[in-house]
Amino acid sequence: MASNQHGSYAYHDTLKGVHFGPGSLESALPKLLRTLGGRKALIITGKSLREKTNVISNVERILRDNNAFGGTFSEIGQFAPIQGIIDGLKAFHDTGADIFVSVGGGSPIDATKLMVYRIHEEQGKLFSNIAIPTTLSAAEYTCTAGYTNEQGIKTGVANPLIAPAGIILDAELTLATPEKLWLSTGIRALDHAVESLYRHGVAPPLKMLCYAAIADLFKYLPMSKKQPNDLDARQKLLIAAWMSLWPMKVEKHGPLGLSHSLGHRLGATYGIPHGITSCITLGPVISLKAETASEEDKAVLADALFYLKEPSTNSVEGDVKRLSSMINKLVMDLGLHSDLASYDVPRQDLTKIVQLTLRDAENPLYLRLVELMESIYKD
Repeated sequence: MASNQHGSYAYHDTLKGVHFGPGSLESALPKLLRTLGGRKALIITGKSLREKTNVISNVERILRDNNAFGGTFSEIGQFAPIQGIIDGLKAFHDTGADIFVSVGGGSPIDATKLMVYRIHEEQGKLFSNIAIPTTLSAAEYTCTAGYTNEQGIKTGVANPLIAPAGIILDAELTLATPEKLWLSTGIRALDHAVESLYRHGVAPPLKMLCYAAIADLFKYLPMSKKQPNDLDARQKLLIAAWMSLWPMKVEKHGPLGLSHSLGHRLGATYGIPHGITSCITLGPVISLKAETASEEDKAVLADALFYLKEPSTNSVEGDVKRLSSMINKLVMDLGLHSDLASYDVPRQDLTKIVQLTLRDAENPLYLRLVELMESIYKD
């Protein structure tokens, strides 16, 4: 195994360390417990990961070996429904835990961030969260937490203090992740990287990480589909997801772009996983950007072709269109092509989705976005 696939990186703010490499869980979890002063951990996860894989039992074993196991709460559902968060908070207090260990995809990691947020808001106490992702959704790098409220509406909170304090990227833990979930969250990571190229407040050095993430996601997602047990490819994908959404303070940058905004409107409301929403929306949105974005935004998107070793079309707009086509082809090659009709989104809801996304019928993009939604309804 190449040496650069193992290591650690420490930040100076909330995030105290990212440990990475196949098999790194065994040493990284005790190390982070010591760094963060955690004595009793509550694992937050979902039912499938606990009942259908050995991932959670391995985490439990390591915590027991270090006299730090407080229990496992596995009632976090897709899109983090609020009741699971409420019940998880009760479990945290009932077990006397003093640190969270969130394991899985975006839902358990976001749910845990919201638990940290609520405890801090209500009691003024701040408990740490060690995030152990098994997908490529990259929720572990943000200081925002999305959840589904009592009305079934996806909402969220943001606070720099709620970002995970430790992260473990261990490719071995992803082997049991279902193929469609693994690959589609890879497209979600691609969505992060592409939309961060024109995201307000993203510093130029971080955009270089986005280009690197784009190149690695295009290279290693097909490889991971072809050779699902290739740990090297999986580890590179975990690191690509890290590069796609490098941790930043919430006040330093603006929201992600139109593909993400549409995904948030489609996800919880219609039960479409966020990885799949990115598969549906990212390519078409970038095609729209070729015609409607600022010249500066078009230029940074067009530059992605250089990092993908793809020849230029000799026009900026043409290069952005080429990027869009390459994204669509990647989604197709991964077996992830879908449409809104397949998820029972009512056609009459398309205009409402656009209205909620733009919040302004006078927006010049309004009619173009209605056309885009019609085009992705059923290809």
